[in-house]
Amino acid sequence: MKKIKYFLLGLLGLIAALLIYGLIEPYFIDIEPQVAVIPGLPAAWLGQRIAVIGDWQVGMWLANTPTIRRIVAQLVKERPSAVLIVGDFIYKAGDDPSAEINQAIELVRPLTAAGIPTYAVLGNHDYGMKSKHASPEVAQATKLAASLETVGVQMLQNQAVTLASSTKLDEQAVLYLVGIGSHWAEQDKPQVALAQVPDTAPRFVMMHHPESFAEFPANTAPVAVAGHTHGGQIRLPFTPEWSWLTFTKEDEVHADGWIYGYGQPGNHLYVNRGIGFSIIPIRINCPPEITLFTLRQSDKST
Repeated sequence: MKKIKYFLLGLLGLIAALLIYGLIEPYFIDIEPQVAVIPGLPAAWLGQRIAVIGDWQVGMWLANTPTIRRIVAQLVKERPSAVLIVGDFIYKAGDDPSAEINQAIELVRPLTAAGIPTYAVLGNHDYGMKSKHASPEVAQATKLAASLETVGVQMLQNQAVTLASSTKLDEQAVLYLVGIGSHWAEQDKPQVALAQVPDTAPRFVMMHHPESFAEFPANTAPVAVAGHTHGGQIRLPFTPEWSWLTFTKEDEVHADGWIYGYGQPGNHLYVNRGIGFSIIPIRINCPPEITLFTLRQSDKST
């Protein structure tokens, strides 16, 4: 009986230690350096950097806004050629989302004030959707997008834009950024966005939900980024697909990093772990992430 008692006490102690650590880890910042290999990348873009962040979840209890501020400050210091925010700025805002939207605006403002080109797409929580079966709150999403535009964030919904390099470009040195709408809100239309990009033009693709990636035809998304999963949020060591999200979500979960064997040939997806939370304000083995891509050229045309 004593052995059982000591075992249970030890187990409770371990659980308590993990919970305490889980409240601390969200304040760590993990900068993940990655290489983005883009066919046909212009010479002016070689070696330039694009940063990806997302899943702020402003408005959730114990929201991780101190870490968002520190991450934004770090990006201002790093000065990448562009910052991409892959959605879920706010969490559950209620009848009036003004407070959450205003807070999100103040958090993002230092990026645009520093002159860093900043682009974003919307996620499911921006539409007030905590499940894929909920009805999207279009008015909330529209207000959020318009508010972010007022401080210089360029919002993309099934749109393609050309990125401006920090070096002098000639007319041939064009890199397209393709932004896809929210999957759960049934606003993701990759074909609409791709129609705005010449067939052989170099491009970098962003979306909120990884499942939007499956809709891209072969060789149309050589580098794509998504968020949504929070990396699993609470994850077992050495088992990247084993997390509490794996067992609680109906949709297929692609946790974080490069997702191999997913999507059409020639397409490659990287999933960012995000900054905020879903349901509980804890992260274990899954710290908030800045993905910092260095652009490289591929000899392949497709």
